[in-house]
Amino acid sequence: MPELPDVEAYLAALGPRILGARLERVRLASPFVLRSVEPPLAAAAGHAVTSLHRLGKRLVIALEGELYLILHLMIAGRLHWRSAGARPPGKVGLAAFDFSTGTLVLTEAGTKRRASLHLVRGEDALREHDPGGLDVLAADLAAFRAALQAESHTLKRVLTDPRVFSGIGNAYSDEILHAARLSPVRLSRQLDDAEIARLFEATRRTLMEWTARLSRDAAERFPEHVTAFREEMAVHGRFGRPCPVCGAPVQRIVHAENEVNYCARCQTGGRLLADRALSRLLKADWPRTLEEMEERRRVRT
Repeated sequence: MPELPDVEAYLAALGPRILGARLERVRLASPFVLRSVEPPLAAAAGHAVTSLHRLGKRLVIALEGELYLILHLMIAGRLHWRSAGARPPGKVGLAAFDFSTGTLVLTEAGTKRRASLHLVRGEDALREHDPGGLDVLAADLAAFRAALQAESHTLKRVLTDPRVFSGIGNAYSDEILHAARLSPVRLSRQLDDAEIARLFEATRRTLMEWTARLSRDAAERFPEHVTAFREEMAVHGRFGRPCPVCGAPVQRIVHAENEVNYCARCQTGGRLLADRALSRLLKADWPRTLEEMEERRRVRT
């Protein structure tokens, strides 16, 4: 799912292309992507783009007349900039936004249609789409601590809850927790002041560094290949590969469609976190530490 740095990169790329441009029409390739009925989508035609901004993980295109197009890309939604009048591609095309400067195409891979488009009028209606999470890049340590410890949940869960923190998802939460040297299953209310400060700084630094990197790339070319798995990441999507800090193999926990990637040596004191499926299957054979896992591998070979 595109997260804060990815959405900011899209906005950086769209700014020079559509700010001040006129939206001529919106063509729907899939009627299911449109989740609002009032005002009608046709009401957006003919209005110029006045601003662009992010609302959590959503992209907001503001138009004259206090109209707002809200795009939520979810997991597999992506944006593409094309020449004027371009058609949405085959099975993955959802919509095309024809501006006076070119066409923005919305696609979604896979069979599940989760990406959404809303058109709303007025700031009150726009605020209804805000999950309410704290923008860490605009917050101080006290506000971060209050949000983090409002309830007791695992750090992985609390970082990815859009009602708690804005714009952080599966990928960057892995990177943040690795940078902070904290276990993804630590409970938020168990952290001491030093650990909270470390997590706060790691969150800000990770998001700012990736936002700067991706936005810089977007200034040169439109981000056509947004992905949650990037070669430069420390742990996310790098299961079995060496941690860039200590060299230990990156571990993961898989649950449903989500996974947690972490370094046992850097984040959990060498302890392997139990994967629900594998630990139940292996029971007593499930290794408890990184050293035990490595010893069993040596014995097998």
